[in-house]
Amino acid sequence: MSPFSAPIAEAIWDMKYRFKKADGTPIDGTVEDSWRRIARALAEVEKEPKVWEERFYGALEGFKFLPAGRITAGAGTGRNVTLFNCFVMGTIPDSMGGIFDGLKEAALTMQQGGGIGYDFSTIRPRGAEVKGVAADASGPLSFMDVWDAMCRTIISAGSRRGAMMATMRCDHPDVEAFIEAKKDPARLRMFNLSVLVTDPFMDAVKADGPWELVFDGRVYRTVQARDLWNKIMRNTYDFAEPGVIFIDRINKANNLGYVETIAATNPCGEQPLPPYGACLLGSINLATLVTAPFSAQAELDPKALDDLVRLAVRMMDNVVDASRFPLPQQEAEARAKRRIGLGVTGLADALLMLGLRYGSAEAAAQTEKWMHAIARASYLASVDLAKEKGAFPLFDAKGYLASGSMMQMDTDVRDAIATHGIRNALLTSIAPTGTISLYAGNVSSGVEPVFAYAYTRKVLQKDGSRTEEEVVDYAVRLWRELKGDAPLPDYFVNAQTLPPLDHVRMQAAAQKWVDSSISKTINCPEDISFDAFKEVYLSAWDQGCKGCTTYRPNDVTGSVLSVSESSDKTPSEAPAQAHGGEVIYLSEPLERPAALEGHTYKVKWPGSEHALYITINDVVISGHRRPFEVFINSKNMEHFAWTVALTRMISAVFRRGGDISFVVEELKAVFDPRGGAWMEGRYIPSILAAIGGVIERHLIAIGFIEGEGLGLKSDPKAEVMVVGGGPRGAACPSCGSLAMQMKEGCMTCTDCGHSKCG
Repeated sequence: MSPFSAPIAEAIWDMKYRFKKADGTPIDGTVEDSWRRIARALAEVEKEPKVWEERFYGALEGFKFLPAGRITAGAGTGRNVTLFNCFVMGTIPDSMGGIFDGLKEAALTMQQGGGIGYDFSTIRPRGAEVKGVAADASGPLSFMDVWDAMCRTIISAGSRRGAMMATMRCDHPDVEAFIEAKKDPARLRMFNLSVLVTDPFMDAVKADGPWELVFDGRVYRTVQARDLWNKIMRNTYDFAEPGVIFIDRINKANNLGYVETIAATNPCGEQPLPPYGACLLGSINLATLVTAPFSAQAELDPKALDDLVRLAVRMMDNVVDASRFPLPQQEAEARAKRRIGLGVTGLADALLMLGLRYGSAEAAAQTEKWMHAIARASYLASVDLAKEKGAFPLFDAKGYLASGSMMQMDTDVRDAIATHGIRNALLTSIAPTGTISLYAGNVSSGVEPVFAYAYTRKVLQKDGSRTEEEVVDYAVRLWRELKGDAPLPDYFVNAQTLPPLDHVRMQAAAQKWVDSSISKTINCPEDISFDAFKEVYLSAWDQGCKGCTTYRPNDVTGSVLSVSESSDKTPSEAPAQAHGGEVIYLSEPLERPAALEGHTYKVKWPGSEHALYITINDVVISGHRRPFEVFINSKNMEHFAWTVALTRMISAVFRRGGDISFVVEELKAVFDPRGGAWMEGRYIPSILAAIGGVIERHLIAIGFIEGEGLGLKSDPKAEVMVVGGGPRGAACPSCGSLAMQMKEGCMTCTDCGHSKCG
């Protein structure tokens, strides 16, 4: 009997985690084979591998412990891949050679599948003097454009999209340009952006005081702190970026504050990391540990939780030794500190099984209690590992126990660390678990509320067809099994109806016992006022959160997926509209009308005597414009053959209908080996990329696609407008469905399960 609760869960396993030969022939016959493969691989470093293989298998069985996607897909395959999800790269030197050395390291890391984070605050601001060359600096954003182009090139050679986080300090002279960078829908689409907010800045915001923008000891100008804060808030309100990271709070709480300074995070924000730091992730599935659910005796089994956490810590510690690394610096960093990020998933479902409303004071208190138990068990397990295998190499008891995080830890745990040391410098983190959670039976993701209790999902079949199935939340499915057709109680709330400050309360409750950070999205209603929106961020600051990410649907960001819940509505929910955001694909090309309207654009490529003229004509269907054909002309006869070929190919694609935004993606990913050019302050990697940019601008101008503004954890693809409809959100880069929605700070496809974070 299959352990999968729904076809979509099995489909995700088959598509993302099942070990297969290069030709697609399965090696893992069942999911049990996958669990066995992982357990065996992680037990190989033990003195008694057979004993630990069985114990590790027991932790994986039934989806109780969920290693992150890299481990689930890569462990035991023998492939040259990293089992770490993401990395923060080395500090970028303020020199041309150092910058491009950093670019090379980023490319090598992304090639192996790792997401990356960078702090660009170390690069001198735009207009600063570059000594020795009689020139002014182009500033960090110009180099971010280069990183963005690199990421496009790396992903064009593989199936997984790159993920990058860029941070900048709130006192950098270019911070205002950084804040507003995503106003340009075509720029920095491979990046998530976050501002590093310091304690003195927040003090200045509250006092409405002045704020100096400084680099290398020089004050470039002074602004009002509250004005700068409002600029961050306004861009986040309108474009969902940048996010906010409370960086001083992170460094004060860091167990390793005596040997490292953090200035960046991984792409989803749950792992603040030092230069060359890596995030190793896994989640305890709380929903599987609740006994007597939906009864007066319901509880999360404390003994089962303690045992599972201890096994999970040992498994994750072994990953440090079992994994490959893209760069030797990353391997050295990981093994010197043995940092892991054990988190949870299924929290909201577990709370529901106990009769608690997510977001209530009682639910927050229970969450804090569970997270305390997990933290305590994790630290004690790591102490036991230190007794057996030795403490992490950079352990120093005095410095370690003086951190803000350790000061609140239980006295007996602190005493054990002081006596025996500890194997892993940091142990807890809560990551996005969207895909993994769906694979495990559609448990609620991470610490997020339930997104929807039931909805219809399109499943992409191997032959290219799609079938529909109802996807039901784990707790709702269990309710149906136990209670039949009884209506769901009032405490069943979901992400669409939860007040924003309830989100903050839950994030703060979990953060108290998480020594790294949390990836969480605070969903805000579209009609929330700007003042109320700002209050969300101030509440996150006041309640001790390490960062804040919001998502407010609007015409720019797109809407969160509408769900169809024909049954099991909670009393507080209004009927939702059915999800209808599928791309229309035409079997026959559109016929050309006798006359078409269009625009002609001139592109002057540096080094070429003659300009290119690009004409894009549109057809109107159901009152909406869509591109129909392209003509590319130039007096330069060197371009004749390929421009004609490109004209015919792109026009043929346009006439077939459907989502044609991939044309832009592919053109903009082309690099010219002879080098690109700077145009309008940005680096364009080739003349083909320039043509892609022109087409993209045209599509945005006619309303066929929306410029990206999908938030801190957005997918790097332009939004698609369905023919005859309005903006529906981003198209999935895996299956093409318009079903991308923000979950746990990560854009996730609710049709095929694609997630760049999972």
